Amino acid sequence: MSAVPSAVLTTAGLIGGYSVARATGNRPLGGAVLAGFGAAAFETTRRGSGMGAAGVLTAVYVAAFGLSHPLAKRVGAWPAVLGVTAATAAVAVAAGDRSEA
Repeated sequence: MSAVPSAVLTTAGLIGGYSVARATGNRPLGGAVLAGFGAAAFETTRRGSGMGAAGVLTAVYVAAFGLSHPLAKRVGAWPAVLGVTAATAAVAVAAGDRSEA
């Protein structure tokens, strides 16, 4: 059985984390969702492509989360979250998901 692609995991983490935080009003709970999926994406990428690729993907994932906040002030929350999610998923594919397809 193959692992879930890291692009799917990062997408679930960014969109899911935001959705949970917004729906519940509990930002730490959204952060827990973000962290859990981020850890899973790291491990999937590490196993498939090595520590270097996993580190790069993790850095992009964390940067995307951080960038979504000031970006949301300019374009709105959902467009910001969706934009950084798309960029992160593209990095995930480049970091090794293609070899799993």
